[in-house]
Order: sequence, then C-alpha cells, then structure tokens
Amino acid sequence: MQALIFLIDAVIGFFTLLLLLRFFMQLNRVSFANQIGTFVVQLTNWAVKPLRRVVPGLGGLDLASLLPAWALQCALVLIVFLLRSSPVAVGEGTLALLVLWHGLLGTLRVAIWVFIGALFLQAVLSWVNPHSPLGLPVMQLTRPILQPIQRILPPIANIDLSPLVAILLLQVILILL
Repeated sequence: MQALIFLIDAVIGFFTLLLLLRFFMQLNRVSFANQIGTFVVQLTNWAVKPLRRVVPGLGGLDLASLLPAWALQCALVLIVFLLRSSPVAVGEGTLALLVLWHGLLGTLRVAIWVFIGALFLQAVLSWVNPHSPLGLPVMQLTRPILQPIQRILPPIANIDLSPLVAILLLQVILILL
C-alpha cells in the first residue's frame, strides 16, 4: 500500500509542480521560449488548454494553471485518505472540507518548493555557469522574492546572501504550514 501511495504522490506531485511552475512563470512574465518553458508547456497543455475555454484569468492570474494544481492535490488527499482509512464513517461534508483544505495546504507546499528549487538552481548556476540559457528564466522567476531581501541585505564582499535568506524564510513558512 505504501508503494502505491508513493507512486501516486510522485506522479501527482510532478504534475502539480509543473502546473505551479507554469502559473508562476506567467505571473512573473518569464519567457516560455526556453528549455524550461517549452518543457512545462508541453507537459501541462493537456490540463490548461481545455480549462482556458471555461476558466477566465483573474487580474493577470492564470487560473487555468492554478486550479488543476489545486485539484490534483485535492485528488491526492482523497486517494490517500481512501487507501489508508479504516472503516470508520466520516461525514461527506467533513470529508469534502478536509480534502479542500489539505489540498490547498499541499498546493502551497509545492509552490514553496518550486521557489526553493529555483533559488537553489539559481545559486548553483551563478557559481558554475552564470551565462547558462536557464539562468535568465530562473532569475526572472525568483526576482520577486529576492528583490525585497536585497533591499535590506546588500551583497557582502560581492556575495549575495539573499537566496540563502529567502530559502530560510521559505523553510520557516513550510514549517508553519
């Protein structure tokens, strides 16, 4: 049973990550004309394109990318509950609220991990190959998180500590969730 739950979690987590990455790339106006963008678009079009016909954007937010990410996390919560639950009856309303709430928390966790991964990738690229084709999209993705920190914490001896601070703050948020 644990192996099945692991596989389901891995597949749903992967697609949730891609959908959230697409959402944040559009939100931060990151170009999709690169390897990451093309990869994300090709693997998420199955969910996003049909939803765009039904779900409009809201104030520049691409809800057609965000809603399926949340729906996948809700489905994961429900599947795990059904696979692990004992025969104790839970009210349908209570179960629905639990699934929706834990789906939202799961979506927030994955979103935070998207940024932690992007910050880590940006730090590694800055050391290894700062002119990598992936450098600009990753920088554009992380800029909204790093700019407020960089205003408070300037580089020390030409070393930018803002990614480290951002990762620590995001980890605190993960602990609170």
